Amino acid sequence: MADIWMPQAIKVDLGDHAPCDPGFPPKAIAHITADRDDATAAHPKDLVPFANLQGFFSGGGKGIAPHILWNPFTGTFAQFFPATSRSKGLFEKQGGTRVNRAGKVVLQIEALFFPFCRVNGKVFATLADTPCKGWSELNGFVRSWGVPDAWPMGHPNGFTSNRSEHIWETKGGWYAHAHVPENDHVDPGSWPEFVATEPFPGAAFFHTGQKSPVIAAMHQRLVTEGCNQYQASDVLDVWEPDDVKSYAAWQQKLGFSGHDANGIPGESSWEQLQVPHLV
Repeated sequence: MADIWMPQAIKVDLGDHAPCDPGFPPKAIAHITADRDDATAAHPKDLVPFANLQGFFSGGGKGIAPHILWNPFTGTFAQFFPATSRSKGLFEKQGGTRVNRAGKVVLQIEALFFPFCRVNGKVFATLADTPCKGWSELNGFVRSWGVPDAWPMGHPNGFTSNRSEHIWETKGGWYAHAHVPENDHVDPGSWPEFVATEPFPGAAFFHTGQKSPVIAAMHQRLVTEGCNQYQASDVLDVWEPDDVKSYAAWQQKLGFSGHDANGIPGESSWEQLQVPHLV
């Protein structure tokens, strides 16, 4: 089962959980915080601190809080609602479609960004220009809830609106705030491309002596994630006992336990590991 709390995120549970509507397909909604609207190329403004936005959404901004606040410059996350609950980042018209709930999940992501923000002396015109740190982990978490890597109404490209209630109600995937019925926002303006990852090869693939570049790529990701139980003598591309130990450490990091942390990859943990696709 997928985690309801993103393992990499600071957990700031606001309570007030409410179910989503599984009669609609799973969705993710892309927002930007747009904290300042007076920044220009000629007059950029410093990025608002992450802590300010975390404090806002856990305080006076509770009524419009998303699921996840993401800092694309540092890869820091804060999560305010579990994945199984609706969040509150979308305007809902009285008597209309309850857009915050319209999906098996409706995962709302607020990227800490506004056009022409300045970070460490460098100016960024679009979100896609930023380092997008943490995007692979975020993309993996959203995938684990069955949200496909697709933009049913088109990848965000500029601050323009384009809305279709029929598509919204019938297609799963990622939507810009600018795509959501009953809303008038035009964000996020841009968004990073989906992360190409190696598909899950099945649990039977992972047996003693299996040799594959996929195992080498997995090995490197486990080390990066701080789940390194390897010895210098281990063979990088061969499945060995230390792969089991390292993968079990990854499963435990994700919150799995018992048989679910036995060191044999499962589909959910594999998707969240984000092993790069091998061409």
